[in-house]
Amino acid sequence: MAQDDFSPATREELISSLSFALRFTGRKRTHHADDLMARIAAEHLADHLARSGFVVSKRPPSGDLTHLDPGPTGPTE
Repeated sequence: MAQDDFSPATREELISSLSFALRFTGRKRTHHADDLMARIAAEHLADHLARSGFVVSKRPPSGDLTHLDPGPTGPTE
């Protein structure tokens, strides 16, 4: 896959992915992080990455992604 195929992930996409990672191990839900705590931690991490100059990229969707967490459906910043 060429580097041109990647695009910057939005803040909401990053928060959704981090929040999902904090709540699940593979497909198994972890019981030590509830949804609100995972969301707060993900927002904190996303803000820190942005302040530190990190750019998180994502690949274009491929195949069936219905098993993934849909994340927030509201407007992004």
